[in-house]
Amino acid sequence: MALPLRSLSRGLASAAKGDHGGAGGGTWRLLTFVLALPGVALCTLNCWLHGGHHERPQFIPYHHLRIRTKPYSWGDGNHTLFHNPHVNPLPTGYERP
Repeated sequence: MALPLRSLSRGLASAAKGDHGGAGGGTWRLLTFVLALPGVALCTLNCWLHGGHHERPQFIPYHHLRIRTKPYSWGDGNHTLFHNPHVNPLPTGYERP
């Protein structure tokens, strides 16, 4: 059982050293500059163009959502730990700004 694991580790070690398949670094550099960086630029542009202010949806008091069986152990017990009053409603509805 130890022989196949040793041969696998030897194969990975020789590939990392650079003796075997030395052109891999150039390929990854080309892929980085041709695919990865333009992809990140396009995603950034998409977020910037479509990242406007969105209106919050109308509050509908569904009975199966926002169930509080016991109060939270911080604050007033009704707000979650990362509560955002503009986005997260309480069981009774959105908070007034």
